[in-house]
Amino acid sequence: MIPAFINPAAGNAEHARRALLGTGGHFDIREVAPSQLADRIGEAVREGATRVLVAGGDGSVGLAAGAIAGTGVELAILPTGTLNHLAKDLKLPLDLAAAATVARQGRIVSVDGATLNGRLFLNTSSVGAYVTFVRSRERLEPRLGYRIASFVAFIRLLVRLPLFRVTVRVEGVARDYLTPLVFIGVGEREIRLPTLGARVANGRPGLHVMVIRRRSGARSLALALAAIARGLRAVSRTPAMDAFLVESCSIAPRTRTAAADGELVTLEPPFEYEHRPDCVKVVVAR
Repeated sequence: MIPAFINPAAGNAEHARRALLGTGGHFDIREVAPSQLADRIGEAVREGATRVLVAGGDGSVGLAAGAIAGTGVELAILPTGTLNHLAKDLKLPLDLAAAATVARQGRIVSVDGATLNGRLFLNTSSVGAYVTFVRSRERLEPRLGYRIASFVAFIRLLVRLPLFRVTVRVEGVARDYLTPLVFIGVGEREIRLPTLGARVANGRPGLHVMVIRRRSGARSLALALAAIARGLRAVSRTPAMDAFLVESCSIAPRTRTAAADGELVTLEPPFEYEHRPDCVKVVVAR
């Protein structure tokens, strides 16, 4: 049986449980809190598991990937998160019953990841505005719910976009910025609206680093988005943004908080990013 890890406190935990049970007993369902997920997956690997399933979003999938990276153990995904960016990139079905079937019968592909001070993530990381957005949303969510809280937090962010000082070292060259946002994506990312930040199909490997570099807060974000809407050549000519595709970079901010796969993490700066090619085996549809 395939060990399958579900967060019992998640709103769709019962839907996930029913989808897994509907496959005919092929999954050993284990309820686990997110804070214990990596340890429990490690236990399953030591017990001899060759494939594990995680029900969750990008944050949970990233934690699971970190627990099995380099072991040869295969990762199956039941996409029960809010956005499920990685599952969509891998063209996994969002219907849970169909995803459970893929988890049992699918083929294996190797996917790239990256590390942030040793912590593995598979999709994106950022420093700056997104961290502010998540903190604001989490304060509002108990009263407003996730979607309304996200909207209100986004409007607040636009009205008062915070800036921070950061040094970004790329290919041995250090650059100083006063910026609202540094974005790091695993693999080449779209820099054209409306698909800004999405993974480029069959894009180049590496870390796609984007830094907004004007000093005028919300106006800098507007200028950067306007340049992005016109594509890469416009970005290279605008004073609003720098973009790099690299194997590694170092970010020295005056903060200890970054986001990785949508989750906030506290780390000691500098933030060291490394591209990790083919670091995890993932089950996808045939």
